[in-house]
Amino acid sequence: MLAYRQVHLDFHTSECIPGIGSAFDKKQFQDALKAGHVNSITIFAKCHHGWSYYPTKVNEMHPHLEFDLLKAQLDACKEIGVKSPVYLSAGFDEKMAREHSDWLIRNLDETTDYTKDFSEAGYHRMCYNTPYLDKLLAEIDEVMTMYQPEGIFLDISTVMPCTCSYCRRSIVERGKDYRDPAAVLEQAEITFAEYTRRVEETIHRHNPDCTIFHNAGHITRGRRDIAHANSHLELESLPTGGWGYDHFPMSAAYVMNLGMEYLGMTGKFHTTWGEFGGFKHPNALRYETGLSLAFGAKCSIGDQLHPNGKMNEKTYQLIGKAYEEVEAKEPWCYDAKNICDIAVLGEEACLTEAASRDTVHNGDIGANRVLLNGHYLYTFIDKEVDFNKFKVLVLPDTVRLNQELINRLNAYLKQGGKLLLSGESGLWEQEDAFALETGAVYCGKNSYRPNYCLFEKNGAAEVIYQQSHLIEPVDGRVWLYGQNSYFNRDLYHFSSHQHTPNNEDTLFPAAVHKGNIIYIGWNVFSEYGTIGSLQAKKIITQALDTLLGRDKAAKASLPDRGVLTLTKQEKEKRYMAHLLFAHTTIRGTFDICGEKKTVEAIEDIVPLYNTKLCVNVPEKIHHVYLAPQMTELKFENCEDGIFCTIPEMECHQIVVFEYE
Repeated sequence: MLAYRQVHLDFHTSECIPGIGSAFDKKQFQDALKAGHVNSITIFAKCHHGWSYYPTKVNEMHPHLEFDLLKAQLDACKEIGVKSPVYLSAGFDEKMAREHSDWLIRNLDETTDYTKDFSEAGYHRMCYNTPYLDKLLAEIDEVMTMYQPEGIFLDISTVMPCTCSYCRRSIVERGKDYRDPAAVLEQAEITFAEYTRRVEETIHRHNPDCTIFHNAGHITRGRRDIAHANSHLELESLPTGGWGYDHFPMSAAYVMNLGMEYLGMTGKFHTTWGEFGGFKHPNALRYETGLSLAFGAKCSIGDQLHPNGKMNEKTYQLIGKAYEEVEAKEPWCYDAKNICDIAVLGEEACLTEAASRDTVHNGDIGANRVLLNGHYLYTFIDKEVDFNKFKVLVLPDTVRLNQELINRLNAYLKQGGKLLLSGESGLWEQEDAFALETGAVYCGKNSYRPNYCLFEKNGAAEVIYQQSHLIEPVDGRVWLYGQNSYFNRDLYHFSSHQHTPNNEDTLFPAAVHKGNIIYIGWNVFSEYGTIGSLQAKKIITQALDTLLGRDKAAKASLPDRGVLTLTKQEKEKRYMAHLLFAHTTIRGTFDICGEKKTVEAIEDIVPLYNTKLCVNVPEKIHHVYLAPQMTELKFENCEDGIFCTIPEMECHQIVVFEYE
């Protein structure tokens, strides 16, 4: 079982820095871990610069390290019962990049990946379809032989298209053309699959129980083959480092369906990896670790060790404030499964072969944000999940259907399932026509953009910037109306600063409701994902509330930045409602590798008073209390389930519902 209170201890140290590990002290190292309530720490065998931190025969030890730092750290951890998986940089190896530039990932124009060439500072990514893989495997084998670690963490490891000389030769040998992006991607898939196979073979030859994780920074929805190349998942998501506070919930909402253990990896930094002397406010880490627990994850906090090997005591005091709370909450988190009313079968999970894996899926982002802000119990799924587990399926904006998916959705509807469709979702994969009984005929894309929605036929017109789609109702009830602008803005026709107002003479049906399906004729999830407009949120939440009715497993009177999840421990016969709330603020931007990143920070925690909570579960509840405080809560049965009031909550509160 994964530890709940982990630290990922970065140690990327240039050969230009002297005195590596010179201030390492076993007791100081151990005292820091104890102060931080840490029970697992990932430590370095080899870093991005390509140097090893132990006496090696297959690589080179850092030129300014004079002892076996890896062994010293492993021994220190073992003495105090702290787990210690070992890190090796797999995708970056700057020493090898300089010595063997022919082993680098290359674009067709010969530029390199991550850092485009050697004229600027930065790492260069290695290709696994070169002799570099043999060297990496030798390093892994050496670490396994010398130290028998319980886990191996391999960084910067994912499917990477490459046209280096080795990959070009492999593509041509398969009878393909390396100018064809599809052929290049196919080779990248073959290369990555072979890399993960050989890594697993190397590690498990020594210890079949050793954990393996290949870190790519993102778990691609729909790519279970890549996910299951790992023994567990670590969801890298540093909110202040440009990810934002809604990134982790979307990742966790998908992997909770994969039957794997997973942890949420944030950082102690004010910005992101590679920052020395930066600190979050303790309340930020309290919130972020609470968010991990709420979404069924264990916790990991990123730190970076000073080159001299001395642990930063302020960092572990900071981490300890969060992990002390996590430790107290763990009994209500072991083997807890998230309960979800709504499943999002999203854009990324339904990618076709031709779609880019670098595409920003605004429909998915919008679905995640509106469900999170609306305090719905939700998950993201792929096509391999049983649809019948969920009350409502959401297909946001661009999810077109093939015959297999149509058959599954129709079977789901016959079982009483409900569908929310928008934009092109629900259309045939190769035809602009509805593939399901939506109660309307699809008439194509609206040429006017933006245009306007009306919640009532004679109501106020509210602008929608994303694409509108035209429909003609047949036997469905018109659920929303729309109006066009007078004209689209162009050189010869423009009015005001942005766009033309609504033309009241252009009323048209914009959404229909038939049986268990609501179709919305705008890319409304992308609208919320890009600009977060209130009207987009209102359209989606009203549609969801119409489909769900009173059938919600949990609901709470939280502000929009609040978070609500519901988990279940079957063995202990109890449900846990997790409620979180913190204000986030944008503190500016920072530059990393030429890219601007936003710093979204948490500092003050504002308590909430008399929060209303209702849980609707099939079992008979006989005991309700706060955890870990063990404070009894009065509860009563109501029309929507079991109702209680939380007198005061601060940051993260667990409410436990025990049943007979």
